[in-house]
Amino acid sequence: MPWAVGVQHSEGRSDYKSEKRCQRTSLAFYQAVRDGLPPWLLEDVRSMEAFHWEADGQARPFSPSEALLYALVHDHQAYARHLLAAFSTAALAPPSGSFRCCGASGAPHLAAAVRYGRVAILKMILAALKDLPTEGERRGFLDGRGGACQHDADGGKTAVRLACDLLRPECLLLLLAHGACPHLADGAGVTPIDALLRAMGAQGGAQGPAEARSRRVCLGYLLLFRPRLHVQLKQRLALEPEQWRRLVGTEAFHWLAGASPPSLFVKAMQTLVRSIPAERLDSLPGFLKPIDFPL
Repeated sequence: MPWAVGVQHSEGRSDYKSEKRCQRTSLAFYQAVRDGLPPWLLEDVRSMEAFHWEADGQARPFSPSEALLYALVHDHQAYARHLLAAFSTAALAPPSGSFRCCGASGAPHLAAAVRYGRVAILKMILAALKDLPTEGERRGFLDGRGGACQHDADGGKTAVRLACDLLRPECLLLLLAHGACPHLADGAGVTPIDALLRAMGAQGGAQGPAEARSRRVCLGYLLLFRPRLHVQLKQRLALEPEQWRRLVGTEAFHWLAGASPPSLFVKAMQTLVRSIPAERLDSLPGFLKPIDFPL
């Protein structure tokens, strides 16, 4: 069977914890997840047969957290569902050092879900956060910089900022609806709104229709979930009003520039998205979904 390539039971093997053998079993486990094998079989391999080699010279089995990262990479939704159901938030713990750039980085699951556009698994992860014991832990996971480390020039980005940079509006809506902060700045002091406006201004008329719409939708989501605006680029908006009116629309321009309050429609939409449970946003009628929010 393909999953058994390089994987054998450890009994009777004196080298089952050698570095070379760990490399073989690690690759075999990775391939097994990639090939979409059943969760029960993957769990047998993970818990009994596959090991990865750590920098401290120790061989360790894959944790549920590390297995979930593989499920995210390969969009193995059944395996992700099993791991989160069986291990709950333990599957969202920081992985071992070999899965992170440095010890300063945290759990990278949200960042991985956004980076690969795994909307279905992202929903599962966000639903599992209800099992965290405190609101502080839940918010810390949502707003943590899972991919951040001492080597990041900007101090790392939150999942919200990553969703804006990669133009993942579905991921962004899920994060914001579950309580992720829409205005946390990165190490350089740049908020997601500032980053979006910079990108829109840099691209100008060179944006393709799909890219321009995705940026506008992401901006609309941030505006819906952010009651007060503190935009770094107000001066630039004032200096280039016609360009920004064309890019974001007249109403959004006046709001971002601080020249007028949000419209009644925007206020109504803000109230709507705060009053509906996050898991029910997808069931809204099309004309009420934030995806149709006009800037």
